[in-house]
Amino acid sequence: MSAGTTADPLLQPIRDHTQLPDKDNVPVRNSFENWQSELLSESLMPVLWQRHPDGSFFVGHDVGIYWRDTDPPQKGVKAPDWYYVPGVPRLVGGEMRRSYVLPLELMPPYLVLEYVSDDGAEERDRTPWEGKFWVYEHMIRPAFYGIYEPDSGKLEMHRHVEDRFEDLRPNERGRYELPSLGVELGIWEGTYHGYAMPWLRWWDSRGVLLPSPQDALEAERQRAEAERQRAEAERQRADKLAERLRALGINPDEVS
Repeated sequence: MSAGTTADPLLQPIRDHTQLPDKDNVPVRNSFENWQSELLSESLMPVLWQRHPDGSFFVGHDVGIYWRDTDPPQKGVKAPDWYYVPGVPRLVGGEMRRSYVLPLELMPPYLVLEYVSDDGAEERDRTPWEGKFWVYEHMIRPAFYGIYEPDSGKLEMHRHVEDRFEDLRPNERGRYELPSLGVELGIWEGTYHGYAMPWLRWWDSRGVLLPSPQDALEAERQRAEAERQRAEAERQRADKLAERLRALGINPDEVS
């Protein structure tokens, strides 16, 4: 190579997750994102382990997907709020991933989800090489891309067909089918960790809501409360019977 010649960047070694930045020093803009991602992951884990008993999958929460190696590195990365990649090891070189380096892994995400914080322009930005929508559609290429608006409780889904995204229509239950997972994604109006609002949730193919650990705790709380009420009702019945016996001159403590 002659002096002053610039090396072809496509021929340069691609840095791995230990060599690329894994922090952007930008705080999460609201607490909703953490709870929403936890809800999605925890309730889907039984399905994922059933489909990948060897643990060959990765779920990322605001973890960078490097789709190209650039200088500075931040120009070649997007960090979806939530995504799932099938068929990849959970550890790389014995370490948890600091980021997902697509040129090295080769397997694109199956599903990418973004939660709208402002007006949704960022999530729908089609600016070549920069906008989220454009990068997901042309470079990262997930099978499904979802844009969720928590304030309005609306979910917009796109399916990757050949080289572009097509709008995906909900089924008769108003939810979106993800065939490879055997689940549906939709909106659940309910309370999670004390917050009553619309949440993204999973349902199975029969339309049964996939439970979360919080659901199990709530079910146990309701069971314990029902048992407490039953015991209290039984105690009140016993007290009333004792009162009747005393009115008849009978000591209830002597009645076997």
